Amino acid sequence: MKTAFVFGASGQIGMPLLDRLRDDGWRVYAVSRDARAEQPGLVWLQGELPGFQWPRDDAPALRADTIISCGPLDLFAQWYARNDIDAPRVVAFGSTSIEIKRGSADAEERDLVARLREAERALIDTAAARGAAVTVLRPTLVYGSARDRNLSRIAQVAQRFGRIVLPRDATGLRQPVHAHDLADAAFRCIEKEATFGRTYALPGGETLAYRDMVARVLAALEPPPRLHEVPSPVFNLVLALAHAAGFALDFNEAAVARMRSDLVFDPADAQRDFGYAPRGFHPVADMFPRPE
Repeated sequence: MKTAFVFGASGQIGMPLLDRLRDDGWRVYAVSRDARAEQPGLVWLQGELPGFQWPRDDAPALRADTIISCGPLDLFAQWYARNDIDAPRVVAFGSTSIEIKRGSADAEERDLVARLREAERALIDTAAARGAAVTVLRPTLVYGSARDRNLSRIAQVAQRFGRIVLPRDATGLRQPVHAHDLADAAFRCIEKEATFGRTYALPGGETLAYRDMVARVLAALEPPPRLHEVPSPVFNLVLALAHAAGFALDFNEAAVARMRSDLVFDPADAQRDFGYAPRGFHPVADMFPRPE
């Protein structure tokens, strides 16, 4: 029986990935912060990266057919470098933020890019030293499980106030990608030799303007909140008032500027190498948090 270790197993990508692996007959050891009940073919191990320790009484020997990380890439890269686990295959999720936020005016975003780049380099170097084949997957805007920090946050604000305000020029292109399509991508590339040593952008199956993406989110909610498009000076005033009231504090000038920019990635390599076929963007209410 093939064995997989999955980090970030309780997350929005990890949970559907566990189902794919178990349906295919894999023995899965899943790591999460909280203790969970063992299930047929699935053993939960409690711990956090990068401090998850090996060996331990509740863990098997340091041997796996594959390791998959669905959590923060920098923390996984640190853990992988510190633990000499015998695994010929590694698949890890990064982020297209490594490209999108390069050269950002925001210092924290530049720091994120630096951490992602260092993590990818360290992971690739460590895997090469161990003779392991590594693949890094970089998703775009993730949605689908009511746990993302982008579209779900928009839905929460819209449901709370009954409306969303956008600048009229929020027409930059986006490619939101469903979490289940990302889980499928990780599963598909495990045994595809063409993916060994490669990095792939994983956009969704449809490209649309930012304001149209938000409009579809609002249309999926019940009742549908209103979308107000206003001149940029008016939007800046609304955002300043929101910040003064303690809302959307992490929505900074760089994020506003990106609403006007096309953030588009080509899925051709992923389609060719492991049959990547993401769905179009058709959100429904269950994909977003319920109003409080």
